[in-house]
Amino acid sequence: MATIPPGTPAGPGQQGAHHGAHPHPAPRHPRLDPLADRYAARTHGMKSSEIRALFSVVSRPEVVSLAGGMPAVTALPLDAVGSMIGDLVSGMGAQTLQYGSGQGDPRLRERICDVMALEGITDASPSEVVVTVGSQQGLDLVTRVFCDPDDVILAEGPSYVGALGVFQAAQARVRHVAMDDDGLIPEALEEALVACRAAGDRVKFLYTVPNFHNPAGVTLSEPRREAIMAIAERWDLLIIEDNPYGLLGFEQEPMRALRARDAHRVIYLGSFSKTFSPGLRVGWVLAPLAVREKLVLATEAQVLCPPSLTQYAVARYLDTQPWREQIKLFTELYRERRDACLESLEAMMPAGTTWTHPHGGFYVWLKLPAGLDAKLMQPRAVGSLVAYVPGIGFYADGSGQEYMRLSYCYPEPDQIREGVRRLARVIEAELDLHSTFDKVDTGTFRAVRAGSGQDAESMVGPANSDRYEDGRA
Repeated sequence: MATIPPGTPAGPGQQGAHHGAHPHPAPRHPRLDPLADRYAARTHGMKSSEIRALFSVVSRPEVVSLAGGMPAVTALPLDAVGSMIGDLVSGMGAQTLQYGSGQGDPRLRERICDVMALEGITDASPSEVVVTVGSQQGLDLVTRVFCDPDDVILAEGPSYVGALGVFQAAQARVRHVAMDDDGLIPEALEEALVACRAAGDRVKFLYTVPNFHNPAGVTLSEPRREAIMAIAERWDLLIIEDNPYGLLGFEQEPMRALRARDAHRVIYLGSFSKTFSPGLRVGWVLAPLAVREKLVLATEAQVLCPPSLTQYAVARYLDTQPWREQIKLFTELYRERRDACLESLEAMMPAGTTWTHPHGGFYVWLKLPAGLDAKLMQPRAVGSLVAYVPGIGFYADGSGQEYMRLSYCYPEPDQIREGVRRLARVIEAELDLHSTFDKVDTGTFRAVRAGSGQDAESMVGPANSDRYEDGRA
């Protein structure tokens, strides 16, 4: 099983490393961007995520994409859903096509409480729920409400790439906390809190994906849930529980949410993207009433209100469709694809490759053999018509070069097997290159001279090697 190492807090020169005032980014050449010197400091370092950058590649039909975490929406009863939405517009068009409340539709908020009850959250009130444009907006709103520039956010290492983008935009600093196959390590969390206190850092919250983690695929064990809640109590630590995959377990009933254990110390983020449709962009935040008020104000400043049509569509789906049975159908489909992925990895991957064994969700976290770099290897993989997400996108400090995320949720099982076969061949070819060039960085070469003096022979060799197979230095 792969072990996920700790990251380190951002240091000088790293993302989010500024303390105190944030210098304004240096302007670009005016002919390239005449508005460059007017941008806010928070735009410095903005870049496309490792996942979004792959979209143009993975859309090619000949490429097997093990990259994006796209749900299998074709497993939905699309005719029934289409008729439902058509009837909704024809019968309630004056409501569904109009502005709505900044907090969200009351009926949908009631049904959201029913959904959360499946994970042990039985004390939630619709008045504590804020409907959002996906849980991504919920995370952005929570971060806006709580974080000032230079605040510290504790997050698992690795962590969800979309969360890291939100934290960077808020000019917060991320300190990663180590994980292993049982999820976040409580002792590492307490060590991080001690180190932050010693450094005078303001820790605003712990961000965690406890169930079928994105990208690591692991799940926080029950004993560790209790230990982490005890640490939060001792340290007066706020927890942001991001839980889009919690109902998609393969071997057991949904685990009891962290929010079910403490209604005041945990803010819960949920989404219908994985259990219904990502295209509708409907999520929610469950927060104490005082926090809810600020979230609603932030929503109104940002988008006025979440879209009415999609809210009514989700509420009608929950009212009229067998959504619990649909979730079971999804889990059976994803379990079959998970099995195809794990069986193929076991049969085809070269020695030295390890990976996690998820019990739900969408992802496998793979560690390459020593010396290989997933980012450097990526162009060769795309050339071999297979795509993955390099691990560096999931760390705020730029680590994770030896890791990659594989997603099994979208391709059919036969496609998954073929994708793993192609990936295994790419890894084997990389190992051969490294064996040939004495474990060099195969992406960088430099000119060196064999012999000495003015007539020395110029040769091109590996950047970090001064010797060749024939023994010449």
